[in-house]
Amino acid sequence: MEAYVLFTCNPGHEKEIIIHLKSIPEVVEVNGVWGKYDIFVKVSFENPLDLEKIMRKLKNIENITDSDTMPVLYGQGGSIDD
Repeated sequence: MEAYVLFTCNPGHEKEIIIHLKSIPEVVEVNGVWGKYDIFVKVSFENPLDLEKIMRKLKNIENITDSDTMPVLYGQGGSIDD
C-alpha cells in the first residue's frame, strides 16, 4: 500500500527535515516543493494499520507544522487491477 503526504514546516528547516525523512524505511520518495506545502513524501507499507504508526513517526519530526495525508486508492490507478 502507498500514501502521499504533504508537509508544511518552519521556514529554513526544509533540508534537515528532508534528510530525516530519507532515513525512515517506509519513505520511498521525498521532494521539496513550491506552493502551499514545503515537502512531498511517498510512503509504502504492508498493512493499512501501519499508516497510523508511520504518520505518528513523521508528524513527530521537529519543525513540521502541518500535514495532509492521501492514501492511494487501489483500483483507481494505484495498481491491483487498475
